[in-house]
Amino acid sequence: MKIILAGYNFDAEIIEELKKHCPERQDITPETLSAAYARISRDPRPVDELRAVARAEVERARRSNQNIIFKMGHHSVAEHAVFNFDLIGLSRLAIEEVEHFRLCSYTEKSQRYITLDGDYVLPEEIKQAGLEGIFTETIEAQNNAYRYFYERLRDHVFKKYSRQAANPKNHPILDGWAKEDARYVVSLATKGQLGMTVNARNLELMIRRFAASKNAEIQELIRHLHDLAKKVAPSIILFTEPSPYEAEMMDRVREQAQAMIAALKRKEKSSYKIDKVRLIDFTEKGEEMIIAGLLFSTAGISFKEALQIARRWSNKKKLELVKKVFEHMEFYDSPPREFELGYLTYDLVVSASCFAQLKRHRMMTLLVQPYDPALGVTVPPSIKEIKEQKKFMEVIRQTEKTWRVLKKKVGPASDYILTNAHRRRVLVKANVRELYHLSRLREDATAQWEIREVSAAMSALARKVFPITASLLGGKDAYPELYQKLFGRQPKMLPPPMFSE
Repeated sequence: MKIILAGYNFDAEIIEELKKHCPERQDITPETLSAAYARISRDPRPVDELRAVARAEVERARRSNQNIIFKMGHHSVAEHAVFNFDLIGLSRLAIEEVEHFRLCSYTEKSQRYITLDGDYVLPEEIKQAGLEGIFTETIEAQNNAYRYFYERLRDHVFKKYSRQAANPKNHPILDGWAKEDARYVVSLATKGQLGMTVNARNLELMIRRFAASKNAEIQELIRHLHDLAKKVAPSIILFTEPSPYEAEMMDRVREQAQAMIAALKRKEKSSYKIDKVRLIDFTEKGEEMIIAGLLFSTAGISFKEALQIARRWSNKKKLELVKKVFEHMEFYDSPPREFELGYLTYDLVVSASCFAQLKRHRMMTLLVQPYDPALGVTVPPSIKEIKEQKKFMEVIRQTEKTWRVLKKKVGPASDYILTNAHRRRVLVKANVRELYHLSRLREDATAQWEIREVSAAMSALARKVFPITASLLGGKDAYPELYQKLFGRQPKMLPPPMFSE
């Protein structure tokens, strides 16, 4: 066996310094790795030799990449070229669009830990419509309210948790709680930043999909991404124009769906109430599917046989097997892949603040609607505790008045003015294994309060339909108690406490 570290990320400034001191070097590009790895399937030479050849013949490597990707359709070779982008000054609304791409990596500026300074994006659509005045006036009202609520909430939180506040090490946590609730009143135009790591194949997909966007901020973003990537790796960013399918498909579906729904609504009135968390579907006999998967993986029988056995077993017998999975699990462990055989589908109504946490779980299927003031707003309990609901709702009413004016003139760009308190509908499909990841992180006492409530409700509904395999769902802080209930003893490792003593 021979294992070689073929490469790793460098900061761009180091790369530019290398180019400056070695201008003759043409091989300072991720394209050579793509070209070398593309040859593995047809060239018997060792991989390190293939890499050396690619570095020595960069133009040939580029032609090879274009031929393999364009003519042969093997896009996977582009996944070996990786880019790191600093995305600075994007709106919260645009960041949600970027982070929709599930196979990239993101680390985002948190509005929970950083005090906001009032920076915001002024959308080009609003400037062109001559609505800059009403937009900025509303933004200023929101930002002033943020500063006011932050000061009031900080005093409230430190008094409410005075014992914990006695230790200065706990101050960042308490301060963060004040910030995370004050931010509910700021807009989706608020500027943020993130670091993004993306391979060339997914970058190309992002550029192509965004090319069909009618949002001016997104259009500016893709121009920068495309220009920067093409300069470094011209041979692996090829298909960047939107196809009619990508540009028009969802618009046509929307037109048809809205027409059909409008006709239906004329005949009957909807009686649905707004539920924050509703379980609408799940894998029939899902626990038997998971248990059959465990038998299939370990007992040397077909899945059909395993499923027949699982269906004959009593709940007691099923629990015996599942407890063997859980017995040595610690709070940081995930269940095995067999737990992916059981799915649950939820209809959620969540605020933008909550969605900011939910969207990080990209391995779940997340389908979203635009933010909709008709769904109301989420008012943090702490705002009620300090008796500032009236002031909070005054800002919301001003925001929605502005939104209605903008909606008539600029359409979807009006959503920039909506706040983190405004809600949207989200359809979530998740397997049981992914629910464990969600619940450990988002039900924990350190998590943001609204996503904690939503995650806990999702877990409770999961336990009703999957009482055995979902029995250890819960936050890190609750894990010892859950484990004790199942096994009559504590797990070996305990999660770290939230506060310093």
